[in-house]
Parts: sequence; C-alpha cells; structure tokens
Amino acid sequence: MSGPSIAELRRVAQPEHVRNRAAAEHWVAHAYLRQISPYLTRPLLSLGLSANQVTWLMIASAALAAVATSWAGLAGAVLAAVLVQLQMLFDCSDGEVARWRGTSSPVGVYLDRVGHYIAECGIALALGIRVAVGGGYAPAMADDGWRSALAEPALFLGALLALLVALNKVENDLVHVSRGQAGMPAMKDAEQVRVPTAGAVRTLRRAAKLVPFHRVFHSVELSLLILVAALADLVLGDHAATNVLLPALLVAALITVVGHLAAVLSSARLR
Repeated sequence: MSGPSIAELRRVAQPEHVRNRAAAEHWVAHAYLRQISPYLTRPLLSLGLSANQVTWLMIASAALAAVATSWAGLAGAVLAAVLVQLQMLFDCSDGEVARWRGTSSPVGVYLDRVGHYIAECGIALALGIRVAVGGGYAPAMADDGWRSALAEPALFLGALLALLVALNKVENDLVHVSRGQAGMPAMKDAEQVRVPTAGAVRTLRRAAKLVPFHRVFHSVELSLLILVAALADLVLGDHAATNVLLPALLVAALITVVGHLAAVLSSARLR
C-alpha cells in the first residue's frame, strides 16, 4: 500500500501534545485505539479521504450506535457497543488525517463536536426507547393497553436524560465560547486549570474522583453500561437491569450537571 509508513504516521499524526492531553483524549484512546488507529488512517489517506470526510464516518457510526441502542435485547446492546468503538476509532483517525495533511480547521472541530453530541445524547434518548420497547415500567401481568401506557414514562425519562447529557456537554463548550467572546486566549488543556478554588467544591470533586459516576455519560461508558445491563437482563429476566439503569443514570446526570456548573464557576476556567 502506498503512502506513509505506520512509524511516520505515529511521528507526525500522534505528537506528544495530543497523546498527553488532560481532557480531550478518552481513556480508550490511551489504552488501545491510538495503537490501532494508524492502521485505519493509512488506508483512509490512500483513498484520498479528507479529515472532514472521516469525521462524517464518525458521525454515521455515532448515529447508528444510537439506533442500535434502541433495539431491545442483547444483540442491539452488543452492536451499539461495537459501533461506539468504531466511532472512537474514526475520531482518532480524523485528527490524524488532518495533522498529516495540515488541514486542521474550525469546520473539523465543529463536526467532531456534532458527532459526540449525536453519540452521547442519542444513546441516552435511545435508552428510553429501549426500556419502552421492552415493556417500560408496566408489571408483567398488565394487558397490552396498560403496558403501552406505562411505557410512556420511559420515553420521557430517556428524553430528560438526553437533555441533561447535552447540558453537561454544553457546560464545557460554553467555557470556550465565553472566553472567546471575552477576548481571552484559548484555555490550556491542563488539569490544574480545572481544579476548583472553593474548598467545598474542591472536596466534592475529590470525592467524585473516588466514585467517578460523572464520567459515565460518554458514549463508551454509556454503551458498556447498557451492554452489562442487557447481560444482566438475561439472568434476571423482564428487562429488570435495563429498567433500573435508566432512572439511575438520570439521578447521576442531574447531580453531575449541578456539580459541573459549580466546578466551572469556582475554577480558573473563566479567569
């Protein structure tokens, strides 16, 4: 295959400042995807795809993962988890294509954010559909009419979860918007910038790191939790684990949104 070698791709497209980012690099990238991604990036370059075209492949994978999540049963959960891994692999490769070609752009950043919103909000919404398709919160002895009516709360909870996931992401994005509109330089991607200065908030943030429930709203963690719940459903029966997962995530999302807002306002991110 013509084109750069894997070693050349790693040197140019995976510089240290990218590999060592504090927040922008997900743990799956650190753990294994950055080891795999050059083997995808190389044929993508040979095919002549632009970085933005690769990002569209990431967006398509994200949307399909959300659709698969809505399918009740183990197969939908497995497919969603696989598609999310593919989404994250394309997410690594689009940046590598851009860095190799020197074509990084605001459009690419924008499309990347769109892809992550579709993945995370879409999977959250689809979880509500998944619960509703499985019978919602209706008891097993309910007739079809009651089961249909009692499925509606699941759709509402899924929509509410998607809204909270979106708000949590918006709280991050608004930091950059606010700094830009105030004429401030771009925020450094460093842990010390994110540490709250208020003692109480800093203590709560440390406690949250011990039980990092606030991290479960990324598409990777969401898809894996849904897969674990689907496996548990096979043992427990009647979608019991998935039915519990939805309200549990909703409570965690509400706490996360409030805590995230407090952390942003009490840190150096807006200073």
